[in-house]
Amino acid sequence: MTADATLPDSLPEPHIADEQIQLVDARNRPCGSARRAAMRRFRFWHRATYVVVRNRRDEICVQRRTLTKEVFPGGLDLAAGGVVGAGEAVHVAARRELAEELGIRGVPLRQVGEFVHDAGGNHIFGSLFLVDHDGPLTLQAEEVAEAFWLPPAEALALDGVTPDTRQALQVLLAGGALETGR
Repeated sequence: MTADATLPDSLPEPHIADEQIQLVDARNRPCGSARRAAMRRFRFWHRATYVVVRNRRDEICVQRRTLTKEVFPGGLDLAAGGVVGAGEAVHVAARRELAEELGIRGVPLRQVGEFVHDAGGNHIFGSLFLVDHDGPLTLQAEEVAEAFWLPPAEALALDGVTPDTRQALQVLLAGGALETGR
């Protein structure tokens, strides 16, 4: 598939991981936990990590979500990451998600910002990270259908980008964290 691939008429049944998610209140204070399905159904506030992966050509890694993802199946992610587990620190969740989704381990991870994504029934406090990586990627078959590299402006111009990762990249660009001169 390429960046402009179309989705089939019917999607496979979504897979929803059975894990405990850290819930927070509208001020990002921990207030309990819930299974992922309940968090989605009741649209609870929660935390998520967003790890933008940049190569030495200043391109970012774009991932196509599998068709079995429960949210935005087949969509494009401009960052690796995901929800924070109950009792899990955001930097630990970011490292875990980066390793799971793209197979990237043992590289410096830099926290570069935070943002709130409150749209489309999603209520997220996002923690934004940046990592430089030029090595191989090992895609998680259950979550990532393909990955490719694009300059940030081209990635933002793609159709089908998930709204939260679009916002994450926009925050990163506005803060100047992707400017060259590492």
